[in-house]
Amino acid sequence: MPRFLTVFLLLLFVLPARAEMAEPMRLPLDTHPLVFQTAKGPVSLGVELADTDAERMRGLMYRTDFPEDRAMLFVFDETRTVMMWMKNTPLPLDMVFVGRDGAIATIRENTEPFSEAIVSSVVPVAFVIELRAGVAKRLGLAIGDHVRHPAICGECAAQ
Repeated sequence: MPRFLTVFLLLLFVLPARAEMAEPMRLPLDTHPLVFQTAKGPVSLGVELADTDAERMRGLMYRTDFPEDRAMLFVFDETRTVMMWMKNTPLPLDMVFVGRDGAIATIRENTEPFSEAIVSSVVPVAFVIELRAGVAKRLGLAIGDHVRHPAICGECAAQ
């Protein structure tokens, strides 16, 4: 293949695809709030749902503007030990790992931006909630607190 054709194909297909990958994913705000049941009482946040493989893989990568009153809820198809990372994620985050019953199992605060280090749930979980760094502490989240949202507990969110 002539060299100019190789360069042309590279410019035509590969570079635009890579540029698109660097764009942040912006999911719509769900109609139901995410509610943490804390020792201080219930706390509601707006939530973006990441419930497909593609959405879970992208998460908050490339996002520089995630408000403190918002969460991203990762919904997994099965209960398992979940491994997350911060690759291509410029904001420090708190990760809250939640069991199938809606109970907080693990909290990882202030994860390092752009890090490829694994952030593990340690125990099997079905959900991960990402928050801006410092929000978990500000809300007083603790292991054993419960989270309510239709994606987690179905109709319990309306109670």
